[in-house]
Amino acid sequence: MHVQWILRIGVFGTFLGHGVYALYVRADWIIFLTTVGFSQEMAANLMPVIGIIDIVIALLALIKPMRIVFIYAFIWALATAIMRPVIGMPIWEFVERSANWAVPLSLVFMFGWPKNFKQLFN
Repeated sequence: MHVQWILRIGVFGTFLGHGVYALYVRADWIIFLTTVGFSQEMAANLMPVIGIIDIVIALLALIKPMRIVFIYAFIWALATAIMRPVIGMPIWEFVERSANWAVPLSLVFMFGWPKNFKQLFN
């Protein structure tokens, strides 16, 4: 149980920190959204929404841990880590962020992969 709490705190910290940065519309993150087709204006408008979602995920990781939270956290963190070499940053930017996606993935395995839709919310 202690390991689960440590991992949940890790997800909380990652997503709270990124959420706050997104709320402030961190300028160097705009390129991540423009690379996948958003205009700069759309990206700037979307970032606070992403920030709110990240903060909600952070809080749920602590107060209402559910498989869906950790599956989302894994997919989002992996996608944002992969985006770095896609936009031309060194592969080490991806490697350095391994814990961002590996921690929520670990929690998915600890809780068990959902066997049905209802289990996503347990």
